Amino acid sequence: MAETSGDGVVAALTEALGELVLTEPSLRAEKAQDRSYHRGEPPLAVVQPRSTDEVADAVRICSLHSTPVVPRGSGTGLEGGSTTSAQSICLDLSQMDQVLEVAADDMYARVQAGVMKSSLNAALQPHGLMFPVGPGVDASVGGMTSTSASGTTAVSYGTLKENVIGLTAVLADGTVVTTGGITKKSSSGYDLTHLLVGAEGTLGVITEVTVKVHPIPETAQVSIWSLPTLAAAAELVVAALRSSLRIARVELLDELTVGALADYNGMTFPVAPTLMVEFEGTASDVAAQFAQFRTLAETYAATLADEATEVEESARIWQARHDALPASLSLVPGSTPMISDVCVPISQLAEAVLAAKKDVDDAGLIASIVGHVGDGNFHVAYVLPPEDPETFEKAKAINQRVVARALEAGGTCTGEHGIGSGKVASMAKEHASAIPAMQAIKQALDPQNIMNPGKVVPPRPHP
Repeated sequence: MAETSGDGVVAALTEALGELVLTEPSLRAEKAQDRSYHRGEPPLAVVQPRSTDEVADAVRICSLHSTPVVPRGSGTGLEGGSTTSAQSICLDLSQMDQVLEVAADDMYARVQAGVMKSSLNAALQPHGLMFPVGPGVDASVGGMTSTSASGTTAVSYGTLKENVIGLTAVLADGTVVTTGGITKKSSSGYDLTHLLVGAEGTLGVITEVTVKVHPIPETAQVSIWSLPTLAAAAELVVAALRSSLRIARVELLDELTVGALADYNGMTFPVAPTLMVEFEGTASDVAAQFAQFRTLAETYAATLADEATEVEESARIWQARHDALPASLSLVPGSTPMISDVCVPISQLAEAVLAAKKDVDDAGLIASIVGHVGDGNFHVAYVLPPEDPETFEKAKAINQRVVARALEAGGTCTGEHGIGSGKVASMAKEHASAIPAMQAIKQALDPQNIMNPGKVVPPRPHP
């Protein structure tokens, strides 16, 4: 085996990849972190490849030097999935930003991993197509694929897992594999595509992604509904999903979030538990769907606070949802967030949300609760004042209770943020009987444990 010192691997990478290998201290410090509260250490170097071949060269060299590789997209993760250690190499894929193919008739697009969702949609728009899947914050397609991200549209379009049909990845020894295909279905071979989707770089580095794309709807109508209680809001969502309604998006905001938005961006709907609901399709279909929902909403004492069908006005309303986190942080100057998500069966949604709210209130913490409640996924964003370790520890303890309650209800410790380093123990509890199989897959594909080590799967115990 080649030497394993940091100087040795950086020298070898520089010899092979030249100016793509960067060691400036400020850049290394920047790339050590994502948006989460989990802290990393500056890596040995940051490598910014532009092609799959360059990724393969970098991984092959790191393998020879037994050096950890941490892939990074746009750095928007919330569970420490791309934080680095001092002896690792950050593989920054942001320069791999080419839309490689748009197949309008076959309804797919192929992109490099660093392409941002906004850039993909700009390329699709002239074809009357869109890629609606993903979080409200702009993120890279490779990063979203790596965590199986979703967002506000998951109730109608699914997560990345349902929308990725193929990919190219570099394995731990530098081998390049292409998985999946471009047909609507296949019963051929192991489903390696969806083994890598959601693996967060622990099994390989995703370099290209082929995704389903969707027609831009003829029209869409978004409406904001105020409800008397969080319970009523959650129960209305369940009732709507059990009806014949075809909801495109449905989001929950608690009172704290709505009040914070009023100060942050001037949204003036009533400070109350709030649902944001969208229908899309033909104009007549949307009108009929909205009328049916309105009748149902009235039975839960919901009142219509705002609505829009024009694109610009709808975008303004949805921006309020995407501003929820910065609005909450603005309540405490200098604060930082601890953000977590869980997903529960729809039947358990009201109970889980109310229990989380009670935990937060009983502890005297400031935390917003919002969620993609159409699929049982909600978020608790704890607002942490600066230099306040007591509040930090309280938030961690409450978050553990929220996660434990979700698991007891038959849910999951994360609906879309991923595991990263922050929820490894929770995932081990959730998938207890399957963990040995996951560890065996990890060992087979990454025997040196160099692919984003310490993330997702707990290490195998030493014999």
